[in-house]
Amino acid sequence: MASELYEKIVSQRGTLEGLIAKIPGFKGYHEKNARRTADTMLREHISGELDRRISKFEDIEKEVLDAPGGLMKMTDTRSAKTKLRIYRDRVHTAAPKYDGMWAQIKIGNKELDEIYAFDEAQVRYIYQIDGKLDVLALAVGKDNFDAALSDFVGVVREADEAFDLRDNVITGFEVEG
Repeated sequence: MASELYEKIVSQRGTLEGLIAKIPGFKGYHEKNARRTADTMLREHISGELDRRISKFEDIEKEVLDAPGGLMKMTDTRSAKTKLRIYRDRVHTAAPKYDGMWAQIKIGNKELDEIYAFDEAQVRYIYQIDGKLDVLALAVGKDNFDAALSDFVGVVREADEAFDLRDNVITGFEVEG
């Protein structure tokens, strides 16, 4: 699964300019001294966006509780919300893994392309989560709710796995001697 996800992310990559346009103030990783700042900025942007999706999910969860049979769905919705929060927390707190090493990594064009592909994928997952939340909101109280919730969880899980792959890509680069 990891190699399939890696190939999917790399094949769907956009441009650095596209990523910069989506994240206010983001300049990229070209300058060693700015790498940790850029990485922090990216993760703060994504975690902030995920906070808004968690709030939207909580609103949907309230509607589920009010719908007929909603109480029986609460275990599943709570589990889905927990997965989203865990993903958000991992994105938000990932910086310590790069401390010290982040500025020393040799980053050429190939490595930059890989990092940006994974960064852009994280932004794209925000939009996919939005779409799944919209479908989920429309499915409250209907027969397709379980399928919509499952689809939502699938996207969150894939986004989390993609973030793991991003970590592996960054930490797998050669450190300058």
